[in-house]
Amino acid sequence: MPLLVIAATARELSAALGVVHADRLQGQQQGAVVPLSAHGREVLACVSGLGVINASLALGAALTRGHANGIEGVLCLGVAGSFDLCAHPLGAVRLVDREVWPEYGLLATGWCSADATALGFALGQAPGPNGGTALWDSVAWETEAALARLGLCLGPWDTAKSLTVSGVTADPERAGLLRARHQAGLENMEGFALAYGCAVAGVPFVELRTVSNAVGARPPAAWDLPGALEALGRATQRLFADPGCGASPLSSPGASPGD
Repeated sequence: MPLLVIAATARELSAALGVVHADRLQGQQQGAVVPLSAHGREVLACVSGLGVINASLALGAALTRGHANGIEGVLCLGVAGSFDLCAHPLGAVRLVDREVWPEYGLLATGWCSADATALGFALGQAPGPNGGTALWDSVAWETEAALARLGLCLGPWDTAKSLTVSGVTADPERAGLLRARHQAGLENMEGFALAYGCAVAGVPFVELRTVSNAVGARPPAAWDLPGALEALGRATQRLFADPGCGASPLSSPGASPGD
């Protein structure tokens, strides 16, 4: 059964899956699912578009419109910002093991993020015994178990907790507040929507990110998008290698494990 590989942009997806597919992916309709052969594996590729709404729509369509019986799991690939360039430097490769959506819940004046439980309504339920688990503003998963189920390289990999935002953090002050509140390593725009959708559907989920910038900095300061895309391609190739691969982590020299 194929793996659904999803990224926000065609540039990220083509960098991850190989330049041989670049022309095809650039012309791909947002949310469309197309079969490709990448790094020796047959996959279903999808460009979701930016943000949680586009990611949710693309994933929902892929899981329900004729692909539900053929998708074994979901792999999210892309770049991300780093809240701490010492722990997660430019070009670093991280498997995300928890996504937080800081914008869901009750948001008061002066707060950097919302209080999810203050509303009293969970977003949904993940399947499981005794009615499952309520999902609020955070979804966590066992990365090693998901890798094993999907036949992906078990690593070792460095991991990180990530925040998913609709409004990209554009100044250091807000970046500092979010980091202090959530103790996250990365920031992205789609991960929570995909992790949540997979949790509700009971589908294995893996998220691989490479660091393109410092959270709170705008280009060109503390940015290296080309380097992050190049690292994404190398990391995806390794991810699709022999599941028992034991090569050293694809991290920048001196990088420490994530959150």
